[in-house]
Amino acid sequence: MASDSTARLILKPGKEKSLNRRHPWVFSGAIARVEGNPGSGETVRISSHGGEFLAQAAFSPQSQIRARVWSWVQGDTIDAGFIADTVRRSAARRGTAGATRLIHGEADGLPGIVADRYHDTAVVQLLSAGAEYWRDTLADALAAIHGIARVYERSDADVRALEGLEPRTGALRGTAPPHSIIIGEGAVQFGLSVASGHKTGFYLDQSVSRARLGADAAGRDVLNCFCYTGGFSIAALKGGAKSTLSIDSSGPALALARDNVRLNGLDETRAEWQEADVFKALRELRDQGRTFDLIVLDPPKFAPTPATVERAARAYKDINLLGFKLLRPGGKLYTFSCSGGVSADLFQKIVAGAASDAEVEARIEARLSAAPDHPVLLNFPEGDYLKGLVLQRC
Repeated sequence: MASDSTARLILKPGKEKSLNRRHPWVFSGAIARVEGNPGSGETVRISSHGGEFLAQAAFSPQSQIRARVWSWVQGDTIDAGFIADTVRRSAARRGTAGATRLIHGEADGLPGIVADRYHDTAVVQLLSAGAEYWRDTLADALAAIHGIARVYERSDADVRALEGLEPRTGALRGTAPPHSIIIGEGAVQFGLSVASGHKTGFYLDQSVSRARLGADAAGRDVLNCFCYTGGFSIAALKGGAKSTLSIDSSGPALALARDNVRLNGLDETRAEWQEADVFKALRELRDQGRTFDLIVLDPPKFAPTPATVERAARAYKDINLLGFKLLRPGGKLYTFSCSGGVSADLFQKIVAGAASDAEVEARIEARLSAAPDHPVLLNFPEGDYLKGLVLQRC
């Protein structure tokens, strides 16, 4: 299948500046007119108002992000060979790791496409019209990677609705994945479910932060909020934590977290689990006078769109204020935001406001981000979605 369309997007005067800086998105408001009749996901050529070629991109008629760039080269043909070659190059950059992100969207030249590897299983999310258009090519290219026996789809993220796409899940190539897959991360093992877990089944982006926390945990009482399958909790216990209290609203996730404690041969008496709304649970812990030496706040995406940033800021401030109140003097707070609409600068200001309201002082010990297999394209700051701070209470 080829998508070498003759359709063109002509930009309004002056709207070519972001493309000239190699930003890979074109918003609907930048377009003066569409020449031809491109279908969803088909390739269009983007021109300045004066007719200068700018890029080739996937067209998305229903999204505010009307086009996502495949290539900046006029002579490239966007066909199955182009897509497959880009997948191969992306996978080659990751080496032979058993658990790694194979494709990280725009940073790997494959906008709207995420793929994670768990040993012989590749799990893919197709989140844009262009990704959907090349579904079969992408599945074949992933299946062709050395050691991959199956490709499973988890295109059930809410952002697909913004592209006019229905959610889709299921086996794309090979057999269905096993109920549980076990991966290694340093000295720790984790069991995960690619069919029923969040996103692709596991948060590989936090691998570096989990290792850091494990090194900080010896002898500490640890509170892990929004714990999911217990990644930070297992790292803390493996690092010698005195105790862990882990809170999440998902019973199945907590069940898998308990399995992960047993999988690593850790002392189950040091691990307490609570199925609850984290906001409510933090207030109850405050009212009970509980305190901790090490607290993790790793919530889900509070700001999925720019329109929700103000509401998200209130939620981030709320949990961080409560976190500071529960943190013992000298203790450490690992706090994160995975909302792309919340910049690192804004996040720090929110957390600083929370500390002020909690009447505590804290020092920034480190700034954290996604693991190296989740690269950020230099001219695409939106890709720098994961922000973290390690704060020590004075």
